[in-house]
Amino acid sequence: MENVLLKNNPKIIVIGSCNTDMVVKANRLPVPGETILGGTFYMNPGGKGANQAITAARLGANVTFISKVGYDLFGLQAMEIYKSEKINTDYVFTDQTKPSGVALISVDSFGENCIIVASGANQSLSPEDIDKAKDRILEADIVLMQLEIPMQTVEYAASMAYDYGKKVILNPAPVSALSNHFLKKVYAVLPNRIETEMLSGIKVVDEKSAYKAAKAISSKGIENVVITLGKEGAFVKERDSFVMTPATEVETIDTTGAGDVFCGAVSVYLSEGHSLIESVRFANAAAAIAVTRMGAQSAIPYRSEVRVE
Repeated sequence: MENVLLKNNPKIIVIGSCNTDMVVKANRLPVPGETILGGTFYMNPGGKGANQAITAARLGANVTFISKVGYDLFGLQAMEIYKSEKINTDYVFTDQTKPSGVALISVDSFGENCIIVASGANQSLSPEDIDKAKDRILEADIVLMQLEIPMQTVEYAASMAYDYGKKVILNPAPVSALSNHFLKKVYAVLPNRIETEMLSGIKVVDEKSAYKAAKAISSKGIENVVITLGKEGAFVKERDSFVMTPATEVETIDTTGAGDVFCGAVSVYLSEGHSLIESVRFANAAAAIAVTRMGAQSAIPYRSEVRVE
């Protein structure tokens, strides 16, 4: 345990997407043009923003979620779920003209997945919506975002949080071109292997290439970089320290949402006063629990379940 003053019930703002996941499990994923027979069908609440918000709430944070849903059954169901998780939904707005977002997900027998998202109302979350929540952002310890909402809104929210002196955590998914001006306002970026290659131009195949990629991303103006590597763990650049943190070995059932659990867990532990490296170890433990369960939000662990070695 570090010699730090830890904070209970930290305040985290999650700005991001709300989707409904439609999941089919099959022995393998189809190739283009192929039809295969799948097994069980699941329809679960999801969205990277929502998954991360629920993770942060279950792991002990006071969470405010800023998002947008459609005026439909999926949106109404999502709102009930957030309220049941004790998430502040005052800034989950409703778009009367667009449907709530949906994600079509295929999962193979090894737990790997492929996902297509129809964004719907997520794409109308605007800077004006962020303005309505500025008092909450001013009170926050951390602002956590992804890229399933308009880039203009992400950049606007990051600038506001940065001006208020808040730590901005960015999960750059789905990966997009990011300006250095924007990245300089981000405290830590958490890309996976594919996103890392897109951001750095370096294919991550081992610890040495992860080191080079982390340095390349950091050169854009970000001091802290965490590259998630699935069952191999995560590579962390925290200021001048570089550390490979191994994952907990488990039997993987479904990786859907595991990255979101990781991001939410890092944000909670960091906001409590732990170092980024310690936060990644905690997040590895939380994500390891999630991949042993089917679904996204249904797989998210509670704080009492997560043990850090």
